[in-house]
Amino acid sequence: QVQLIESGGGLVQAGGSLRLSCAASGRTLNTLNMAWFRQAPGKEREFVASIRNDGRGTDYAASVKGRFSISRDNAKNMLYLQMNSLKPEDSAVFYCAARGYEATAYLTAPSEYPYWGQGTQVTVSS
Repeated sequence: QVQLIESGGGLVQAGGSLRLSCAASGRTLNTLNMAWFRQAPGKEREFVASIRNDGRGTDYAASVKGRFSISRDNAKNMLYLQMNSLKPEDSAVFYCAARGYEATAYLTAPSEYPYWGQGTQVTVSS
């Protein structure tokens, strides 16, 4: 069983930056494709970014491309999301997700990921 714990959320002004972290345990991280999703109140959970198990490939939602950067440190069992130029519309609960690397990387549907963290709140003020 994979456990995921997010951290790093908080309140930031528009234009600011935050770095989210996700600590993984229960399975060697290099056997997992990882992703970040977010969910705003009253909205469906949406894909933000994904990264291949070996870190050699990434994918981003159009709304965050050029502002967000996903990375991982398999030696430390950590996943990261660097968020720059934040906008009020980025406010949401951000979730770390994982699935086995045997499947296709860069999946964007929440239903494709069996493992989830509890989420961390990001609030961007205008």
